[in-house]
Amino acid sequence: MKGIVFNIQKFSVNDGPGIRTTVFLKGCPLSCTWCHNPESKRAFPELMYSADKCVMCGKCAHVCPKNVHLFENGKHIVVRENCIACGKCEEECLYEALEIAGKEKSVEEVIDEVLKDKIFYETSNGGVTLSGGEPLLQYEFSLELLKRAKQEGLHTAIETCGYTSEEKIREIASYVDLFLFDYKITNDQLHKKYTGVSNERIIHNLKVLNSLGKQIILRCPIIPGINDTDEHFSGIARIANELGCVSEINVEPYHPLGKSKAEKLGVEYELSDLKFTEEEQTQAWMKAISQKTSKPVKKA
Repeated sequence: MKGIVFNIQKFSVNDGPGIRTTVFLKGCPLSCTWCHNPESKRAFPELMYSADKCVMCGKCAHVCPKNVHLFENGKHIVVRENCIACGKCEEECLYEALEIAGKEKSVEEVIDEVLKDKIFYETSNGGVTLSGGEPLLQYEFSLELLKRAKQEGLHTAIETCGYTSEEKIREIASYVDLFLFDYKITNDQLHKKYTGVSNERIIHNLKVLNSLGKQIILRCPIIPGINDTDEHFSGIARIANELGCVSEINVEPYHPLGKSKAEKLGVEYELSDLKFTEEEQTQAWMKAISQKTSKPVKKA
């Protein structure tokens, strides 16, 4: 079985306990305006072009079978609709100006890479984390990865937006030790506006996991002008208080790192005017949530 993977990050310390390897899968059913991994949204490989690294040598144009790369009037024009993500231009470019985001990999290829650092997991109580995108969008692939990881005795975690069927949540939960569960916006209408979907199914699946006794960490991105409200902070605390299996709340302050990635993909980044969140502001958000719950509130 194969899936589309856009990154395998070693020595990750922010995606669950201990030292971990995080496997990032392409494809997401949400369309969050603040997404910091826009290369993860679409479930297929796609070309990223860094104009600042291009030296206009034209080698990519010579190897491309689909006329994706045109050089006119001193400019490198990328005709993305022609691209079949064959990777020939990426291989030819010595300056790393071109990259195919997303490679097809088998379950065994991924597990073999993960197991290279098994000694570090054992000494730090770490393991493997699936992230994205939304790993449950590539459900069968994620399920097989987790099964193989458990066969190898690894601690498993999955970062999910929770937007999937209850049936899939129940099945995959048997192979997951920790859910890093995104809780984005409490108000359902605002959730639809800024992510493209209702939060009803998400909250339902969160409660299903709680009924199964699964360990949950709530991951809460806070975006200025969108969800930095008392209504949302109260909603975070309320659901954490209601669900006994929520062990802590992680606050994820907004950062604009998705902007440069969007430019490389040739797509619009909707929050281009927002800046990095100041630490003082992050601490204020965390305090506002902490005042409403006894659950630990930490910066992600």
